[in-house]
Amino acid sequence: MKHLEKLLWWLLTGKRGGTNRARIIEKLRERPYNPHQLSKELNLDYKTIRHHIKILRDNNIIKATGDSYSKLYFLTDAMEENYEVFQEIWDNYIEK
Repeated sequence: MKHLEKLLWWLLTGKRGGTNRARIIEKLRERPYNPHQLSKELNLDYKTIRHHIKILRDNNIIKATGDSYSKLYFLTDAMEENYEVFQEIWDNYIEK
């Protein structure tokens, strides 16, 4: 879990765009979304969503199912099981 905490800290506070990544994680906790849905829900352009999805996927925070057109994203099991780590960082260190 310490690795996840450091990774989330870096993704959310140490890199530009951390707030957008946090918002994506929050949405994916509710249910799976595709990039177009996330774009609409979060009022961010599609390219921005795709950029942050790639970062989150590359770091095993989210995963995907489905083919390229109907691909849905959701949190990895490790992220789901340790969501409180994310929540603490989000609540205490990220300005909303």
